[in-house]
Amino acid sequence: MAELPARHANLIRPFAEWHIIHDARRRSARGRYTYAAHKGDCGNMLAAIDFLNWLGPQHLSFRRLQQPHLDTWATDRPTLRTRSIPFLRWSTARRLCPPGLAIEHPASQLPGHFQTEDEARNELLRCLNDTALPLDVRLAAALVRLYALPLTRIVELTEDHISRDQEHTYLAVSQHPFVLPPKLARLIDDQLRHSTPRHSTTAGRRYLLPRQSPGRPRNPLGLADTLRHHGLPARAARNTAMMDSLADLPPMVIADLLGIHPKTAERWATLAGENWSEYLSSLTCPG
Repeated sequence: MAELPARHANLIRPFAEWHIIHDARRRSARGRYTYAAHKGDCGNMLAAIDFLNWLGPQHLSFRRLQQPHLDTWATDRPTLRTRSIPFLRWSTARRLCPPGLAIEHPASQLPGHFQTEDEARNELLRCLNDTALPLDVRLAAALVRLYALPLTRIVELTEDHISRDQEHTYLAVSQHPFVLPPKLARLIDDQLRHSTPRHSTTAGRRYLLPRQSPGRPRNPLGLADTLRHHGLPARAARNTAMMDSLADLPPMVIADLLGIHPKTAERWATLAGENWSEYLSSLTCPG
């Protein structure tokens, strides 16, 4: 705030304090406020700041804003387009800008990164069998490839998500238990044995993938870099695993498990259906 012009700070400060932070505290009271949510909220505030900075060179004030100006902004700032929508809605509701203005969400893009069946199988075997790989890399990469879990959800897993009976070990995600393969169950046991009380949450539960600093989970961005460094990138593997999951589970269950919007799950289900083979062929064929 100290670096902003006063006229911008007077808009950004109440947006940050009474919309972003207030909503973050409400979500935290209902459950854990995740790293992904934190990054999204920071991105929304930075997009709002960038938008106000953009108005100056256009010789515009917030109250003189018109729809063509917003359309130009959305075209010139495609990476900030979606992130600027909360600020515009907040401003419109408080009559800080003319009514009726809107930034449309960009059209959703179909996924374009997938693995062949052999690639997916070989990488999963590396995770389960290659003892030269770091234990945390093997565990995280296996969870991506077996259950299509995003790294933002994997880093939040604690020992409380693991349960056992006489025959199996289970991993609970969104209250849905998965039966773990024996080798993966042993990886989790080994990982928990290597963790210490300082790797625990405030409630005393140990993270499966703790950060070095006490009581904090692993940073998912750093974990993604580590997986790429060891030749086990997450995106294509997760896309492929999600397609396999949609063959066995309905879209609404997948949406709940993976934390994605139901409409997104429906689009993936359509892609995994009769159009899946044709779409995959179009990605792998020259031209």
